[in-house]
Amino acid sequence: MSKVLVIGAGGVSSVCVHKMAMNPDIFSQIHLASRTKSKCDAIAESVRQRTGQEVATYEIDAEEVPAMVNLIRKLGPSLVVNLALPYQDLPIMDACLEAGVDYLDTANYEPKDEAKFEYKWQWAYHDRFREAGILALLGSGFDPGVTSVFTMWLKKHKLKTIRQLDILDCNGGDHGQHFATNFNPEINIREVTAPARHWENGKWVESPAMGEKVEFQFEGVGSKNMYMMYHEELESLAKFNPELERARFWMTFGDEYIKHLTVLQNVGMTRIDPVKYQGRDIIPLQFLAAVLPQPETLGETTKGKTNIGVIATGEALDGSGEKTFYINNICDHEDAYEETGNQAVSYTTGVPAMVGSAMVLQRKWAGDGVFNMEEFDPDPFLEMLGEQGLPWNVKELDGPVDF
Repeated sequence: MSKVLVIGAGGVSSVCVHKMAMNPDIFSQIHLASRTKSKCDAIAESVRQRTGQEVATYEIDAEEVPAMVNLIRKLGPSLVVNLALPYQDLPIMDACLEAGVDYLDTANYEPKDEAKFEYKWQWAYHDRFREAGILALLGSGFDPGVTSVFTMWLKKHKLKTIRQLDILDCNGGDHGQHFATNFNPEINIREVTAPARHWENGKWVESPAMGEKVEFQFEGVGSKNMYMMYHEELESLAKFNPELERARFWMTFGDEYIKHLTVLQNVGMTRIDPVKYQGRDIIPLQFLAAVLPQPETLGETTKGKTNIGVIATGEALDGSGEKTFYINNICDHEDAYEETGNQAVSYTTGVPAMVGSAMVLQRKWAGDGVFNMEEFDPDPFLEMLGEQGLPWNVKELDGPVDF
């Protein structure tokens, strides 16, 4: 029985808080705070109607460390769950350090003025968290998060070493909009428009954004074009699997999404530097994010499925030579909406955030310092993940993927 404080009130937070309320034996009290209290109140009301559980709500600016410290000390949570924006990670970590409470997030830190996802800023906090006797768990979403745990499960149960790794993220959902992002528009577009990077032979190889396209047949979805891009779990996977020769990340995008994004880039609407407008500085991408549909509003109209997983090739544990395994989850948008009022992209991140929180609160994952998902036993996490709405499947392929 533990008290948690969740920061942020988007679609992922909504799913996470709903799932926490469905597990009252683990989460005895749930507190929810964000810059816009009305969004917290809407989530709390949905949770009350669906589960009968109460969620207390608060207004907070996550970048104001003293205010965050005061709120944490007032509430006395066992864990702070950061589901706000990636560039708010460090202030929230600072507040947790000062208040002496464990921390969890779903995405690594990114500076506001540069689309650069790296763990170095958060890894630099390790000694301070260790000395404070508290834990910070980084990246407890799906990717990063479940994909990292999938990889380590394969390494524990199937493969002695992993030579090649490909992460495949497919969203086969249709929301009926001309152009909309599946998660926070600002973060989504910053990710997609950044140069692609993959790990190969001990170094990072950079290529143009959306420059490499491959068609792949996804179970439950069908044939989709996927594009190589950079994603933060590649950095931690390369760190904790030094034998990796190559690691890549792929995400699917429809032709309409690519067409709209290309036009927006060409006219400067994806810029993250200030532009003068009527005497005021505005960030074009932030303005664009404000006029696009918010992901949490897309649940009711989104149909189809997601399919996210890992294909790994390496030396088999049983000594039978090189083998290739594909481990993945398929999630239905309509099922996710029926359970939590959110579409599957939010669901596949919000459920792992809840499961990671449970691992910390139940001390199934424990330690002092800053840790990535790869550093803990994958078995209890994946067991609970399957029980909580994201069942997974693993199968052996005929050989390494050729793309």
